[in-house]
Amino acid sequence: MNAGPELTLYHFFGCPYCQRVRDYLAKEGIGVPLKDIHQNPAWREELVKIGGKSQVPCLAIDGTALYESLDIIEWFKNNDTRRYQK
Repeated sequence: MNAGPELTLYHFFGCPYCQRVRDYLAKEGIGVPLKDIHQNPAWREELVKIGGKSQVPCLAIDGTALYESLDIIEWFKNNDTRRYQK
């Protein structure tokens, strides 16, 4: 069985678009590592290295950046998320 891609959600609290993604993940029982770029400057630097900018929310999928909250939610709807179930 395929283990699935490695995922990380870069975000910060107070961002309404990030909240939209976090709410969806909570509703669906999906758990992925969260990195708040305001809590740790190194995570912001990671995000910039991955996608070239510090825009959030950003879902890193095997090190490739996916931006925009609705696109991130759509990715989860269209991919097998059983591996990430809480």
